[in-house]
Amino acid sequence: MKHILTIVLIMLLSWQTAYAERIKDLAAIAGVRSNQLVGYGLVVGLNSTGDKTKFTGQSLRSMLARLGLTLPPGVDPKAKNVAAVVLHADLPAFSKPGQKIDVTVSSIGDAKSLRGGALLMSPLKGADGKVYAVAQGNLVVGGLSASGQDGSKITVNNPAVGRIPNGATVERGVANPFNKGNSLVLNLHHSDFTTANRMVEAINNILGPETAKALDAMSIKVSAPLDPSQRVSFASMVENMQVAPDDAPARVIVNSRSGTVVINGKVRVQPTAVSHGSLTVTISESTQVSQPNAFAGGDTITTPQSEVSVEEENNHMFVFNPGVTLDEIVKAVNKVGAGPSDLVAILEALKTAGALRAELIII
Repeated sequence: MKHILTIVLIMLLSWQTAYAERIKDLAAIAGVRSNQLVGYGLVVGLNSTGDKTKFTGQSLRSMLARLGLTLPPGVDPKAKNVAAVVLHADLPAFSKPGQKIDVTVSSIGDAKSLRGGALLMSPLKGADGKVYAVAQGNLVVGGLSASGQDGSKITVNNPAVGRIPNGATVERGVANPFNKGNSLVLNLHHSDFTTANRMVEAINNILGPETAKALDAMSIKVSAPLDPSQRVSFASMVENMQVAPDDAPARVIVNSRSGTVVINGKVRVQPTAVSHGSLTVTISESTQVSQPNAFAGGDTITTPQSEVSVEEENNHMFVFNPGVTLDEIVKAVNKVGAGPSDLVAILEALKTAGALRAELIII
């Protein structure tokens, strides 16, 4: 049976005709980054869809104690309208106290749904254990769940996860090195010596020789003003400069789970002959009944019979000429009707034979 081969083609133009991109799309200023925050809290006001776990009751008891209410010993507050949750948020660079950030709330118990709940005041901490924001507010839950008395149930999306837009207030900022020293360091999103060199040339052509220096394939050091206000305008000017990035290395990426194959435009194949075919073995089982004569003695018996057949499709052979291009590779493989699994086998064989001039990555 012929298989339809789906190949995702990424055709990268050579650097002479490549489209120029802004430096801000190719690199980021070192130290200008977001930071992750995490916290623990309680969501209340649920419609009997909360937790039944012990740690939720312990958390509720501790919260009430901090508010001045002491429960009698041995009383376990099993409130079905309360759920224990974990919070996480991103603290953007240059965030100042008083600013608002979004918070994601996720149930960690057996709560059925967080719809209609409200998060009580909960601290958000960084990796250093310090509190950087405090979250509180009403949840927005995109999922829903409903069930009937006969056990039937329907769930849309995930009702155990919600979000609070602008639900946390920043209480502490994070220091960064943007205003320190007499230089800025630009880190490429993908390390490449050629792109780093072109970025240095573009900056020096506009701002003067020796303004920028490449430290390695990833980092470019740029001399910057000491005055913070001038440094902001300087960074804005640099990140909007146009640079033509270099082509990515020749790579073939195969997703073994979905069968997707990505081949970039730099892939080349040396002279090679490839034979492609498949062998199909079919085994069928049947039962034969042996019935003795009515006037003769004996028993009725059954005898299993097996039929084994082997079918081999006609082998297909195609030839790759020297320096064959991506378009020719795709046409040759599609012509013989190779499926995704067959294509992976062909590519691995070409790589082993040393004919595939590309890095083969299987994910």
